[in-house]
Amino acid sequence: MRFEGKSIIVTGAGSGIGRAASRLFAAEGGRVVVADRTEGADETARLITEAGGVAEAIRIDAGDEADVIRVVALAGEKFGGLDVMFANAGISGGLANIFDTDVALITEVLRVNLIGPFLAIKHAAPRIAERGGGAIVLTASVAGIRSGAGSPAYSASKAGVINLAQVAAQQLSGSNVRVNALCPGLTETGMTRPTFHYAREAGKTDRIGRLNPLRRGAQPDELARAALFLASDEASYVNGQALAVDGGLSSSHPVTRQEYGRTAV
Repeated sequence: MRFEGKSIIVTGAGSGIGRAASRLFAAEGGRVVVADRTEGADETARLITEAGGVAEAIRIDAGDEADVIRVVALAGEKFGGLDVMFANAGISGGLANIFDTDVALITEVLRVNLIGPFLAIKHAAPRIAERGGGAIVLTASVAGIRSGAGSPAYSASKAGVINLAQVAAQQLSGSNVRVNALCPGLTETGMTRPTFHYAREAGKTDRIGRLNPLRRGAQPDELARAALFLASDEASYVNGQALAVDGGLSSSHPVTRQEYGRTAV
């Protein structure tokens, strides 16, 4: 029960990593505001309450300042303050290369994926500091660590999230508010579900995640557990870091991989 009595906000909580994290936070005693721009937030709250947890659903646009102010206020009204902010909401931005990426598209991706976490820090950190400290976790991506894991728009936005976590950790010095970035690899979420579905239909599940040493994609719970670690007192000395949870994908530059038990050709 690492989050007994804690007030927690999770954005992008309507599916995937956000839903999995919301349910785990609640299962460990947290009182969770589940925020999403879709009705998935209501479903997540229902799953939590049916399991005996405490949750409050709200529909927001994570890249809109008024909405972020509103969700932080809700946590205060319903649960007396705020201890943890998991800024997880994001969009993919498609697969276009630099030359085929429309300015309107990259602007929207940056608004949601980068300005959203910025707003989360701006408005959540003071409330968390008022409670004596806590944690902010931002969902970045391995695509933000180096190229090869996402489109230009998505990759640039997630690189910005990693840097934002570092800058915020420094600027919150003395507040006892920690800020870290979670960097998922290929994970089965609403954003990537078509890829996983196609692979299953085509009998090609062995190709999912084949470039990482574990040779598979991740499930949302695997990323949610990492997010909970970063938000918990178990990570009390972890601050300003980017934690890659990617099956080892980012541990190496591209190479001809040696098969386990075989000699590389």
